[in-house]
Amino acid sequence: MSREAAEYALRARADERDRISGDLLDLESHTTYQVLKGASLRGSTEQRWTATQESLTTLWQLNDAYRAVLRRAEQIRASRARPGAEQLAALTELLAGSSVILRAAAKPVERRSLIPQTDLRLTLDEAVTRMNAAFREVTSALNDIDAVWNRVLPRLDGADADLSKIHDLESELGETAGLTAEESELARLRTAAVEDPLGATVEPHLDRLTRLLASSRAELDLAITVKREFAARRENLVAALDLVRAAESEARLAHGAVVVKIALPPQAQPRSRVGALAGELDALDVSADPWVLRAKRLARLEDDARKAAEQARTTAKALYGLIGRRDELRGRLGACEAMAARKGLAEDPAVSESFARAHALLWNAPCDLTKAAAAVENYQRAIHGGK
Repeated sequence: MSREAAEYALRARADERDRISGDLLDLESHTTYQVLKGASLRGSTEQRWTATQESLTTLWQLNDAYRAVLRRAEQIRASRARPGAEQLAALTELLAGSSVILRAAAKPVERRSLIPQTDLRLTLDEAVTRMNAAFREVTSALNDIDAVWNRVLPRLDGADADLSKIHDLESELGETAGLTAEESELARLRTAAVEDPLGATVEPHLDRLTRLLASSRAELDLAITVKREFAARRENLVAALDLVRAAESEARLAHGAVVVKIALPPQAQPRSRVGALAGELDALDVSADPWVLRAKRLARLEDDARKAAEQARTTAKALYGLIGRRDELRGRLGACEAMAARKGLAEDPAVSESFARAHALLWNAPCDLTKAAAAVENYQRAIHGGK
């Protein structure tokens, strides 16, 4: 190796050493690495991390041997301002030869052989290649563990926060949501996620638990709101039942007005729900159920009252609409009669008979709308020659 080549190789190796040192310092300060160094692991994660620690040991041993070779080379270069042939030969051997010695590791007796283990000699490039492979194995394990922790631990923290809030709500309400088993499961999931992130099946259970906690928290929030507002909401519900009575009364009036004019089936008779709803409200007043259940019953009762009023109003509108439908058919019949006259078919026996039948049905009380509509259609087809 020439003087210039030796100088260049030393500078390049010094830069390489600094870069490797920076990467190793970053590894040492990595949060997950720091946690794992003192963690109690088990399962797949323990196996992976044990193998990773062996790679770490190899990595540090190689790095120490690599740096020792470079220190020796720098000492030789610094010994003379202008290296001679002897110094250049030594530098060549250190920088280009198999100068990195990785000592054979002492093994437990159960893994030993009677044949002595030999030290491994590597060039600087080979040492760097092996260090890089070990470094990648370590960072791969860190990344895999970190990915699980970054995904799962915030969700566990969120579930813990929900559980804490649920306890606060239980204290305020004076009732329990009965989540002792879920609290134990959450603690078990956290232990599994921390001790064996690579092997534990946490997320499916956490999904279910998160939904359950969110539902329980919402129920308790609703129960507290209902407890605070029960008197006012009860008054509003009484007013809502009055609206149901009024709407059902209108539906009965509509039925009474329409049934004498339009033939209605028995099931068209409006049915009242206000009595049952009022009975449910009375039962709620004296209920000893927990507020969580009472809140659900009150919300359901409010919704039922709203729907009952809407249904009664819809029924009244539909009943009055039947009279409009009859009047529409009468108008169509009159228009068809005028058309028959223009076509000179007014005296045609078949046309006249069709008209008479439709007219009789439409002006009969109560009117059978289904038969009347069919009769108008028959009359119209008769005018158009059966088409």
